Amino acid sequence: MSIWYNKSLRIEEIQALGKGTMGSHVGIEFTEIGENYIKARMPVDERTRQPYGFLHGGASATLAETIGSVGSAYVIDHSRNYCVGLEINANHIRSVSEGYVYGTAVALHLGSTTHVWDIKIYSEQEKLICVSRLTVAILKRKVPLTQSPQ
Repeated sequence: MSIWYNKSLRIEEIQALGKGTMGSHVGIEFTEIGENYIKARMPVDERTRQPYGFLHGGASATLAETIGSVGSAYVIDHSRNYCVGLEINANHIRSVSEGYVYGTAVALHLGSTTHVWDIKIYSEQEKLICVSRLTVAILKRKVPLTQSPQ
């Protein structure tokens, strides 16, 4: 069973959400949505490397939080709620210095006040780069919107 509020959700809709955000600045592109997951990729380049030439840990955290937060945004009814990141952690397993990294966020918990996402980031060679856990707060709008932006 699909977790998405809009059961006909498409990648093009998700991609449009990121215009003018940190995610678009670092080149994050959404690539796939499934019943309970969402995937995206990010380049390892001058925007996302640290001084030693490896993917910056903050860039991995940016990818993880972007995927999980966007996932939560498409699970909720925007006319009544909005969502914000509450906590993120990231364990950096190995380095990568070029190409793309690919992240997959899987919903672990979708409650009425919090969502928890498990995010794994892999290299193009399918080596595990980072594991992350994101908790998102689901907040009620003080005044409901008359029409959902979704």
